[in-house]
Amino acid sequence: MKREAAEKRGRQAEKTAARFLRLKGWRILAERIKTPRGEVDLIAKRGNLVAFVEVKARTKAQDLENAIDQRRLKRVADAAEILYSEYCTKGEDMQIDVILVAPRRLPIHLTNVWHGF
Repeated sequence: MKREAAEKRGRQAEKTAARFLRLKGWRILAERIKTPRGEVDLIAKRGNLVAFVEVKARTKAQDLENAIDQRRLKRVADAAEILYSEYCTKGEDMQIDVILVAPRRLPIHLTNVWHGF
């Protein structure tokens, strides 16, 4: 039951993050894309920039600061490397973003968080 609740919370957080990005002028290109090397929750585009977005949800806002780590970011970056040619067809710039979601607060959008370390 705990796993099902976490999955439901994650899907809801992805919907919240997509709405949040749309309000900021982003167009959602894809959701929940799996590759052999990792998964990307959202792929969004604004202007000449494509963001590969990891969404993390926590039930308590204070838990958000520990929601993401380098291992998770590497998996998103590895997936983005595979997906780049499909979603950046006109030479767009790309970045890895994170959106943190918790109840009763605006999502936190961290931009360009992966620098390959």
